[in-house]
Amino acid sequence: MVNTIYTVGGVALGSATIIETTTEQVRKTVSRFEFIDFARGIIMMIMAWDHVSGFWNEFHLGGEGILGRAPQFVNTQWFLLRFVSHYCAPTFIFLAGTVLAISTTRRLRKGESEKNITLHLIKRGIVLLFLEAALVSPAFGTPWTYFGVIACIGVCLIIFSVARKLPTKLILAVGVLIILNHSFLDLSFIPSDPNWGWYLRVILHEPSHDRWPYTGLYPIIPWIGVMSIGWAFGNMIESKTREDIRKLRNPLFITGIASIITFFIVRYLNGYGNLLPRMGNTLVDWLYVSKYPPSVAFLLWSLGGMCLMLGTGIVLEEKGLLGNRLVSGVLTIGRNPLFFYLIHLWLYRATWPAFVPTNYVPPFYLDLSMTLLFWAVGIVVLWYLCKEYEKLKKQYPKPILQYI
Repeated sequence: MVNTIYTVGGVALGSATIIETTTEQVRKTVSRFEFIDFARGIIMMIMAWDHVSGFWNEFHLGGEGILGRAPQFVNTQWFLLRFVSHYCAPTFIFLAGTVLAISTTRRLRKGESEKNITLHLIKRGIVLLFLEAALVSPAFGTPWTYFGVIACIGVCLIIFSVARKLPTKLILAVGVLIILNHSFLDLSFIPSDPNWGWYLRVILHEPSHDRWPYTGLYPIIPWIGVMSIGWAFGNMIESKTREDIRKLRNPLFITGIASIITFFIVRYLNGYGNLLPRMGNTLVDWLYVSKYPPSVAFLLWSLGGMCLMLGTGIVLEEKGLLGNRLVSGVLTIGRNPLFFYLIHLWLYRATWPAFVPTNYVPPFYLDLSMTLLFWAVGIVVLWYLCKEYEKLKKQYPKPILQYI
């Protein structure tokens, strides 16, 4: 038996020493990034508010930016109650890229083959497309062809099953270029008269509800840019120790604040970055930005806020508050985002899931206080369901549950 000798920095090390060093490094590496779960949990609860209000409030609007349109809200209160939800989709998609990078790298490190990982991502993407068509679209009263956020993530996963092999710096650079330049994209070379051309443009970059059933709100091109920078962030933190993660607190806060300040500069200049121009100087004028597709201003505000949430998660961990009952509940929700997403739609619609889309109209409308109460009670129910679902996944780790 040969005892292999390695030299590190001029010091001879035996194979046993190398194994001990590697084991120690793995032991120090964070097994789960709870500051990500915290931010994601907060986002999921805000998203639940947006949907329950959309289902049951007569004055809760949406559709900001579709084909350049800007629906008028009843008043500033109802605008802000909708505006707060703008953090959701960007954070959801950014962190999907982050978690994808972390899980992929760790699968490779455990010895899983490239082929298996590629097939896993393709299957996961297909599952998301099915879930969008079968459960998500009917909840919103849209046809199964509706291209929503879950379908968008599904297609992005399929793309990343191959694109993940590119250098991280290249993926980051392409993602940033997409975000900064997608507003200049001209798809007029794709004919819009045939339905296939219209639908392709909807899926790629032109969200619309104008031609039923070829509808969609989350086109691939701008959002894969967001997922790409999330992927780069995930690769950056994948092997970090807890001490390294603590050092990210200030950079995250600084990045978040700088992003929000840049948002106001972009809105003040009222040119590049504003798919919906600022029409005046009221609070609504300043904050009314395009979500469909996401403008640079929209992403500056929402991803800036996401950075502040991630930084707050690190602060809570530093102060030992992750065991707090309220924070623990947020973490539970954040660990099960897709399960939460699928269940919350039908819980707040207060009806059984149906595989047939219908033009949903509530039997009556709720006032704001009752809607808030419904939302809060629903969050408690969803937290309990997420907790039980976690137990189920631990009991049965291999079946289809791994995809949800």
